[in-house]
Amino acid sequence: MRKASPGSLRRAFQPWDDTNAKPIIEFRGVTKRFGAVTAVCDVSLSLYPREFFALLGPSGCGKTTLMRMLAGFETPDEGQILLDGVDITAVPPHLRPVNMMFQSYALFPHLSVADNIAYGLKREGLPRAEIARRVEEMLALVKLDGLGRRKPDQLSGGQRQRVALARALAKRPKLLLLDEPMAALDRKLREATQFELMDLQSKLGTTFMVVTHDQDEAMTMSDRMAVMDQGRLVQIGPPDVIYEAPANRYVAEFVGDINILEGRVASIEGDLVKVETGITGTVELDEERPTLAIGAPVLIGLRPEKIELSHDEPAGDLNKVAGEIWDIGYLGDVTMVQVMVGGDQGQLLKVALTNRTRRAARPFAWEDQVWLSWDVEAGLVLPP
Repeated sequence: MRKASPGSLRRAFQPWDDTNAKPIIEFRGVTKRFGAVTAVCDVSLSLYPREFFALLGPSGCGKTTLMRMLAGFETPDEGQILLDGVDITAVPPHLRPVNMMFQSYALFPHLSVADNIAYGLKREGLPRAEIARRVEEMLALVKLDGLGRRKPDQLSGGQRQRVALARALAKRPKLLLLDEPMAALDRKLREATQFELMDLQSKLGTTFMVVTHDQDEAMTMSDRMAVMDQGRLVQIGPPDVIYEAPANRYVAEFVGDINILEGRVASIEGDLVKVETGITGTVELDEERPTLAIGAPVLIGLRPEKIELSHDEPAGDLNKVAGEIWDIGYLGDVTMVQVMVGGDQGQLLKVALTNRTRRAARPFAWEDQVWLSWDVEAGLVLPP
């Protein structure tokens, strides 16, 4: 019988939609202040066993503070934190079945790789044979076999990260917290490590919570993610839902590139919404929004990859607008084209073109007169 791929197993993993599923972690109305600054404001959140959860947001949004409260390094001013239904708000860090991998890795430079991994196990007083067995198990798990005697300064950045990960996992925590775990890695190593972490988490069945400001990192690794802003959770959901159906403009602009058009609702016929914009004229959207009203101001979000670019005016009933190419950015896999629509006082719209061939001649050039088009399902309505 063919073995199921990790990806197919992840797609079937949706405990947050199961009313009978019991969370492993619950934040209940948690607030944390530092003087006059409220770092985390009334946060309620549930994490489930075996979930890979990501907290995403800019610097200073409160995501690391939320993680540090879960680890026990900070104490909430209000609210509770529960683990398996037990209130751990006042439990000190060393008594929680939670481990944290720090952004700096915090390895002991004078200790070998093996001794770094064994450090927490020795403090727990485990027998020497059990410590040795677990160290070897962790070295194999993170693919560092044979490097146990090296010191951290004899390792690459990616190898040091794996040592920190192995040390955090050696105590077999119920929950592993990762604070910007790949910030120090170069892009290619970071991308490879993301999939390694996903495979590792799947094998272990440990609940992972990662804090990051990198949207690609969060969307690649997580089963669910939460977008934070000014200490509050703005939206929680699977990555595809966050990307395709953002709750507001902040989420839409933070997660991926997006074009924003301002307009007013002109008509509503079932799921077909017509919006009058000053830049692109009337735009039609297939969008079910019961709260929309005729004449109400709305924002239209339009992802660059959902727009078609052509020299000739498209036929049919597509949304379309004429414009002039102002700039072109070649990114290897895609070409990002900025098109001015609505004249010199108009608006720049981004269009992402997939580079499918190795053609030397580019189909579009600066100052070309072009047409942008998209179907009714491409755009989305955002609150103003």
